[in-house]
Amino acid sequence: MASLAVHSRKHKVCVVGSGNWGTTIAKVVAENTQQHSDIFEAEVQMWVFEEEYQIPKDSKHYDASNAQPQKLTELINRLHENPKYLPDIALPKNVVANPDIVNAVKDASILVFNLPHQFIGKACEQLKGKILPYARGISCIKGLEVSEHGCELHSESIGEKLGIYCGALSGANIATEVAQEKWSETTVAYDPPGMDSKHPTPQATPGTSPHGSHVDLSKLQGEDRTLNGKKRKLQALPTEYPPLTHRNMKKLFHRPYFHVNMCSDVAGVSLGGALKNIVALAAGFVDGLGWGDNAKAAVMRVGIMESVKFGKMFFGGSVRTKTFTEESCGVADLITSCSGGRNFRCAKMAVAEGKPIGEIEKRELNGQQLQGTGTAYEVNSFLKNEGKEQEFPLFTAVYNILEGKNKPEDIPELVDPSKQEE
Repeated sequence: MASLAVHSRKHKVCVVGSGNWGTTIAKVVAENTQQHSDIFEAEVQMWVFEEEYQIPKDSKHYDASNAQPQKLTELINRLHENPKYLPDIALPKNVVANPDIVNAVKDASILVFNLPHQFIGKACEQLKGKILPYARGISCIKGLEVSEHGCELHSESIGEKLGIYCGALSGANIATEVAQEKWSETTVAYDPPGMDSKHPTPQATPGTSPHGSHVDLSKLQGEDRTLNGKKRKLQALPTEYPPLTHRNMKKLFHRPYFHVNMCSDVAGVSLGGALKNIVALAAGFVDGLGWGDNAKAAVMRVGIMESVKFGKMFFGGSVRTKTFTEESCGVADLITSCSGGRNFRCAKMAVAEGKPIGEIEKRELNGQQLQGTGTAYEVNSFLKNEGKEQEFPLFTAVYNILEGKNKPEDIPELVDPSKQEE
């Protein structure tokens, strides 16, 4: 019988972000930290961008004697619910809303990032030097970061800014459905850094040397190569913690209603979650025209092909085609996003009502922002710099429609393969 390692410390988890999806992930994680108390501390800190919120009159929490706007963190901690971004969903009592981002991440060995992509830079700036140097991250943020230096995944950007390793979670996951515990799947990409896999046996492990290992991994550093080829120094996870293997990472996210498949293709998982938002806009455009399911299916097929091509062209050997065609983060997420996701819905309403998508966004999203429009602009900027716009006709068509250079009715002609050959 195999011996069981004894670890003197448990992983503390912090969710950085508290919108619709951030609060949902905090719920999932908090349920699991309670269930797997041998690996994780029960309390889950959730960083909340503080704002005032007034409970609406139709809410079960409405109190006429206290109808003034209140701090969102105080409401979450008192009601065990996020009344603004995830109303009517009970949160585990071990979720603690915290408006101080530095205090929220204190002593956290696992950081789950789930905030709008435009706030990543500011959040990381606040956290730099304030987190455990051996912390590990998971990005649940769908999108890409494009700069004059090229195209970068959010998981890579977070990792570089904070000097840590960061994996990714993405899938066919409409937040409200997950929060309501309707069955779904997701994909978690986590490729443990080399120095973490060299995990000496902890002291006091049954059946091993009475002295265990005297290697102090808190002082051990190693070199890790990012997806864009850069090198960075990482500090190894100390042996006092349970190792962050695929098995243990799965325990952090897997629920009976939220099935997790683990893989190592961080680039593929991240790209699938980012690029499908562009495709969902295109699907919304054609659906808003009343063109039906055949048109949506055509958009999805082209979108999958362009997503695979983008990954292979710009992220090389690290991307696996099957991540897009077999995983929840690929084809399943694309189908969901092109059927009922916010990018699809807002694009459809914009066309059907003849209004700018920005106006629909403000009306429908309660202060949150569409990721598809930002990603479409960033991807187009990158493709333009690379001279590759014509090789990605659907991505380019969405950008041009957003810019008013084309109309949704032009999509069939713009993606026609025969036109690309001329």
